[in-house]
Amino acid sequence: MTRTVSTASPPTPVTEKDRGTRHARHQAPGARSRGHQPLRRLTPWLFLLVPLALLVTFTYVPVGNMIYYSFTDWDGVSPDRSFVGAENYTELFTRPELFRVFAVSLYYLAASVVQIAIALYFATVLSFDLRFRNLFKGILFFPYLINGVAIGFVFLYFFQDGGTLDSVLSWFGAHGDHAWLSSPESANTSLAGVSVWRYTGLNFVLFLGAIQSIPGELYEAAQLDGASRWQQFRHIIAPSIRPVLSLSVILAISGSLSVFEIPYIMTTGATGTSTFVIQTVKFAFQFNKTGLASACAVVLLAIILLVTWIQRRLVPDERVDIV
Repeated sequence: MTRTVSTASPPTPVTEKDRGTRHARHQAPGARSRGHQPLRRLTPWLFLLVPLALLVTFTYVPVGNMIYYSFTDWDGVSPDRSFVGAENYTELFTRPELFRVFAVSLYYLAASVVQIAIALYFATVLSFDLRFRNLFKGILFFPYLINGVAIGFVFLYFFQDGGTLDSVLSWFGAHGDHAWLSSPESANTSLAGVSVWRYTGLNFVLFLGAIQSIPGELYEAAQLDGASRWQQFRHIIAPSIRPVLSLSVILAISGSLSVFEIPYIMTTGATGTSTFVIQTVKFAFQFNKTGLASACAVVLLAIILLVTWIQRRLVPDERVDIV
């Protein structure tokens, strides 16, 4: 009788490390993920740390300092800042001539309506398949890329007596030199026209991006139904770009209230072209009344926020679903 010899290897002893590994394998997935939850919650804030630090440093801290300065009589140079309470605001609201400059903003507000209309028209037209449409897009957007100081000097020579505008008008029989910047009406109208030329490209790009995000199937379905270009604009484009149009209106109102660059370079606020911001800058750097200038800036900020809040309440954002 033959004896069978077993060749199986002896069992390996189980160590504490193996027991821990097996225990970890049999743990529930939720038990393992609970240990990483605090890190997952902290990760988004780690990514936002640098942007939030920049936002607080360059936005909220200066605004806080501006509000503090508005309650002092600081001249902008001296280290002494005496607290005067609401005297700056009292002086601001008891002098009507300080608020008359807001009448100049009406010119720029009217110009904003014109530039939105022009930008919307060209954005709608160039959203369709046309020849040289990329060239026209560049031509419309190019003025917005030019520095405001350069634009101011260029149009300063454009509107001067016997300048470029007078030369162009002479081609059509309008002879004689015109002092375009010598009276408040013609000067403000000319400056508002410059703002139309410069900022139409910004609204054009906003409208064009919104229009091009509309699905092409909607246009195809509208064409199959026999819809004209006007009907496509009315029932497809206009409802789709309503949020962008609302944004453009907010930018137009706030921009018309805070105009500074072009009128300051071209006229320095003379001949009735001074805006509220130009007046504020003169208070701070010409008359050394930084406290009063800070109060003007706070009032302007409050007016812009109030107008924006009213506009958002009257025309709230709605979810657009035209599919």
